[in-house]
Amino acid sequence: MFLVDTLFALYIIVLLLRMLLQIARADFHNPISQFVWQVTNPPVGVLARVIPRWRNIDLAALALAVLLCAINIQVDIWLYPEAIAAQPVAIAWWALLKTLVMVCNLFTFTILIQALASWLTPGHHTPATAVLWSVNEPLLRPVRQYVPPIGGLDISPLVVIIGLQVISRLLPLPGLFR
Repeated sequence: MFLVDTLFALYIIVLLLRMLLQIARADFHNPISQFVWQVTNPPVGVLARVIPRWRNIDLAALALAVLLCAINIQVDIWLYPEAIAAQPVAIAWWALLKTLVMVCNLFTFTILIQALASWLTPGHHTPATAVLWSVNEPLLRPVRQYVPPIGGLDISPLVVIIGLQVISRLLPLPGLFR
């Protein structure tokens, strides 16, 4: 069950990263952005013919992520003998919640990686740090307006991570599917 969840989660995270990079209008000449685009383009390209973009949101990538979460939940129910039999509406609801939890976790880990990279190699610019900055900055910028640096230390990443974890914990997703 762990292997199945991990494989689903890795691809779903790449799909969500694609969506977030497009929302943030990241540089798509970046090698990491190109990798994300190449890995997700075949299935998302097919869905994009049916599901159009809305503003900067790649709804096809989001729909595929939710669909893969629903399939993952159904596979977990089949693999776990004590799992409850769920109705399709419950599975769809849990898939949406699981997608939101994964977005919170994705932001949490990207903010942690960005903070560690800024401490270990300050001022060092790589394609990875550019992607992290473009994904995280829209979320960190509003918090920085209200939480000033304390003694030269920017604690806005900590505030955002705590907020993301609170939101993630408040979502009513059963523990089996987290």
